[in-house]
Amino acid sequence: MGSDLSDEELMANLMAGPRAQGAHEAFAILLARHMERVRAIGWRMLGSAEAADDLAQEVFLRVWRNPAAFDGGKGRFVHWLSRVAANACIDRLRRQQPGQMDDAMLERLGDPAPDPERQAIENERAARVRAAIAQLPERQRQAIALAHDLGHTNIEIAAIMEISVEAVESLLARGRRKLRQLLRRELAEMTGKGS
Repeated sequence: MGSDLSDEELMANLMAGPRAQGAHEAFAILLARHMERVRAIGWRMLGSAEAADDLAQEVFLRVWRNPAAFDGGKGRFVHWLSRVAANACIDRLRRQQPGQMDDAMLERLGDPAPDPERQAIENERAARVRAAIAQLPERQRQAIALAHDLGHTNIEIAAIMEISVEAVESLLARGRRKLRQLLRRELAEMTGKGS
């Protein structure tokens, strides 16, 4: 089995069962191709590298245990996998206690850079944006993560989230508008120009 097979062909091999010839290799190829995508969804929606790693393990365990959950007739594997990952994030967020997400999001500020002052400013800005994103409703947060962090088009996001393109555009517009409001309010409070 080679890595030139499509994701859908690899999934067909997995569906033959874990003991089928090439099932382990097919799974390893899928894992190598899509691990970072799943981790990126987890990091953006859950706010930490540790949570993203746990999520990726959970998602790929689901793929291994139940490959028949993927229906190639309904779309591409990558969209289905992204939807499974996003839904797993939403499930985790619903189980969290209030306030946990903000703490987790502030935990990981980024890599150190040669200029400590500039890096501190960038880290603080990134933390504020992540904290503002954490305040968005789940569906808006999911759409923004898929669009801005993973670079999906609106059509791809619609397939992943199983909604219309118009609904994606609405989620993104409302999410961006809310982010601007939250960040402007915070800036006003910081500069003493708030009400």
